[in-house]
Amino acid sequence: MRQRDPQFGQMHSHADVARAIGVAITDLDDSLPIQTVSTGMGFCIVPFRSLKTLQNIKFSFAQATDYLAKTDAKFLYFVCRETVDPKATLHARMIFYNGEDPATGSAAGCCAGWAVAHGVAGSDALSLIEQGLEIKRASRIFFRATKSGNTVVNVRVGGNVVHVMSGEAIL
Repeated sequence: MRQRDPQFGQMHSHADVARAIGVAITDLDDSLPIQTVSTGMGFCIVPFRSLKTLQNIKFSFAQATDYLAKTDAKFLYFVCRETVDPKATLHARMIFYNGEDPATGSAAGCCAGWAVAHGVAGSDALSLIEQGLEIKRASRIFFRATKSGNTVVNVRVGGNVVHVMSGEAIL
């Protein structure tokens, strides 16, 4: 799926985000920015320093709602450059008001823009986000994006899913 070109929004303070999500500031990767990116919906991309910390985070969406209400982001998307699969570029978690999402294509597109803009992934390089491992629903989300000067364009996201349900709506 090709997503809209990313819009880069607010830069967030590592200290403010750490406080909002209940982690130590040293748990966040201070070599990367925390930034809102939108390809239709704003996600605050939050980079963690260690995979173990991200895997064991005790976080509820409710604890961050006050913080998010004062920002341009609707959700937080937690990422880490340390991964379970050595072929993966990032490990991710998407915890929201309804639980945890095993694969979040909308957030992955925003993350693709962020990753290419900040040198985590190369321009037009096929990259991989692993997500859903903590809830035993492992997902592999592939992405590419193109950096052209100071802009990022042509965000593409794809992957495989397991069909778990079908439905029909009658209007």
